[in-house]
Amino acid sequence: MEDHKINNIELSFLTVGDFEELKSATLEAYGGVLNSYWKKDHIARLTSIFSEGQVVIRIDGQLAGCALSLIVDYDKIDDNHTYADIIEGDKFKNHDPEGDVLYGIDVFIKPEFRGLRLGRRLYDYRKELCENLNLKGIVFGGRMPNFHKYKDQYSPKEYIQKVKRKEIHDPVLNFQTSNDFHPLRIIKGYLEGDTASSEYAVLMEWDNIYYTKPNKKASSVKTVVRLGLIQWQMRPYNGLDDLMQQVEYFVDSVSAYRSDFAVFPEFFNAPLMAKYNHMHEPQAIRELAGYTQIIVEKMQQLSISYNINIITGSMPELVGDVLYNVGYLCRRDGSLERYEKIHVTPDEAKVWGMQRGSELKTFETDAGKIGILICYDSEFPELSRLLADEGMDILFVPFLTDTQNGYSRVRLCAQARAIENECYVAIAGSVGNLPNVSNMDIQYAQSAVFTPCDFAFPSNGIKAETTPNTEMILVADVDLGLLRELNSFGAVKNLKDRRKDVYDVIRVSK
Repeated sequence: MEDHKINNIELSFLTVGDFEELKSATLEAYGGVLNSYWKKDHIARLTSIFSEGQVVIRIDGQLAGCALSLIVDYDKIDDNHTYADIIEGDKFKNHDPEGDVLYGIDVFIKPEFRGLRLGRRLYDYRKELCENLNLKGIVFGGRMPNFHKYKDQYSPKEYIQKVKRKEIHDPVLNFQTSNDFHPLRIIKGYLEGDTASSEYAVLMEWDNIYYTKPNKKASSVKTVVRLGLIQWQMRPYNGLDDLMQQVEYFVDSVSAYRSDFAVFPEFFNAPLMAKYNHMHEPQAIRELAGYTQIIVEKMQQLSISYNINIITGSMPELVGDVLYNVGYLCRRDGSLERYEKIHVTPDEAKVWGMQRGSELKTFETDAGKIGILICYDSEFPELSRLLADEGMDILFVPFLTDTQNGYSRVRLCAQARAIENECYVAIAGSVGNLPNVSNMDIQYAQSAVFTPCDFAFPSNGIKAETTPNTEMILVADVDLGLLRELNSFGAVKNLKDRRKDVYDVIRVSK
């Protein structure tokens, strides 16, 4: 898939109409083994008794993988059960809507789509389903496909220990453990005909830490969003590939923590201007703008591959002959949206001839409604107030400041935006210097996540912050449910208490 551009990725419920495509995909995934696919009546039965548990993942409309599951009463399942015991002769009689555990009965990714971390998406869906249904956890029998190579040397228990210590590679067990599953016990004779595993399986389990016993009063469900901010070090690069290698490194780092967003700073790609430093500044930045489209395309693919929403910071972009400061939201489903810097600084206008943007909007994401303002825009409260009126939960501010007083303007205004709009504000900036790039000088930054100031939040309104002027990442969780409570029950209600009979902030029609 490395050379194939992905335009869309979608997770949807399995239907009987998917049977033929599912059959073909299953045969490809399991090496063409006959009878390895589910029959049409199986699909009809599964989707009838538990539609939420049967999902497929599609790449540009093509079925790329599948995950099937049941709900079981775990106390009724024998410790040494087999796969056949779970599916009850393909009748799925063990499915119990009142059960307490989600049991995975199949998951696969077609060979041509492996390497895109699609399996992680399927498992993340199962985890979210488990939490939404208030189940204790997820279990399944994990194969040991490389065990046959070592069965004369090690017992199954010894094999698992060596896999855990990374002395032996097992693609299935390594994948499961990397997705927070842990082994419960070894089951002999689990799947008939599984010679690669010598018919052994490891019963794997994932615990739902949000599970509450049904007899207790249910608490309101919170949506917790994980933010990954990249405090980017300005440094020389040999070219675009070198820069993108560093970009992917950071995307990989924050996605490894299951972050929902990766946020880059304003003009993070400025080091590529070093090649054009012999030119006048207006021409050099226009040469830099020539990289923007390909960088966006590469970051769009990274957002899909690493299952993370990427905010590209900002880059120069030419629209005709007009130069703008823009950025893109690369959603992990493959969709893409653009945002503009509304207020350019006097320096941007004077030195580069950069023009002001005019488009302001919120963006729907799978982790809440967000707004994005580039650096100087955060210092104009009207913009974020308009976004707040559209239901913004998180405001992202990619910035670039060369002095501490410039940084302080961005920081203090960002903290004010969090309070007055009852939202989270995340700012991400660059550090270091670029001696071979005119008009970039040095950079000063301390990236941070700010909150409203009320009892459910840090008293100083600082959720987390980086070490100043040090290249690093910042990973922080924000609870959108707390914003809902603040809006209705806060000590003060900054949004509700506005005197719209005296003043208001409105958009000017174009």
